[in-house]
Amino acid sequence: MATVQQCLNDKPNRLVSVRSTDPVVLALQQMRDNRVRAVLVVDDDRLAGIITQGDCAIKVLLPGRDAKETVVREVMTAQPMTVKPSDPLEACMGLMATRGYRHLPVMDGAKVVGVVSVGDVVKDSMRRMGEQIGFLETYIKGHGR
Repeated sequence: MATVQQCLNDKPNRLVSVRSTDPVVLALQQMRDNRVRAVLVVDDDRLAGIITQGDCAIKVLLPGRDAKETVVREVMTAQPMTVKPSDPLEACMGLMATRGYRHLPVMDGAKVVGVVSVGDVVKDSMRRMGEQIGFLETYIKGHGR
């Protein structure tokens, strides 16, 4: 069973973040430039929240607010659910499925060390299924003689 840390090891070693006082347009630019759908909100090296494309669309675009004037603090999810590097990815999958999360910040003590996305969890699940299929094929071929 893979852990959150193993998942992070397979990802680029970068944290994409903004401050809660930054304009929403900066968060959107970070998402675009880094090809991610969520950005951590970090103030003074502490996790303050997370802002997603959905937050920007629903809380800024639809009401007709200006992304250059609206600050991240007004639309982010404050105090998001987090996971630890030692947590199993299956636990992340459970949180994502039952609570509707698509991104989980990863905390090592008080330090933000990464993000696990639903895509990361799906990739790991597909990898594990491929390994199981390979094992079963080998088993069947070995016993079919």
